[in-house]
Amino acid sequence: MLKTRAKYGLGQVVRHKKHPFRGVVFDVDPEFANTEEWYDAIPEESRPVKDQPFYHLLAENDQSYYVAYVSEQNLVADYSGEPVSHPDIPDLFGPFEDGHYPLHFQLN
Repeated sequence: MLKTRAKYGLGQVVRHKKHPFRGVVFDVDPEFANTEEWYDAIPEESRPVKDQPFYHLLAENDQSYYVAYVSEQNLVADYSGEPVSHPDIPDLFGPFEDGHYPLHFQLN
C-alpha cells in the first residue's frame, strides 16, 4: 500500500528549484499520474522518480501564465509574501492572505 503524504497544500505558493517560475497548488497526485509520453520528454538525467507527490500548479514566469505539473522533489515553498498573478486563480481561490490562497469551495 502506497503511503505518500504531500508536503504542500492546496492554495500554497511554491517555487521550482531549477526553473524560474512559481505557482499556486490547485491539485495533488499522490504519485505520478501523467502520460508516459510526457515523462519520456524529460531528459533522462533530470527525470524525477514517479513514486512521490506531483503537483498541478497555476504557474507564472516573467513571460506567461500556464498550468505546470511538477514533482515534489523539484519544489520549495515560496515565502516571499508576493501573490501569484495567474488569471485563473479567482476561479478556484479567494483573495491572497497570509501567504496563501483560501479555497472557494468545500472539499469532500
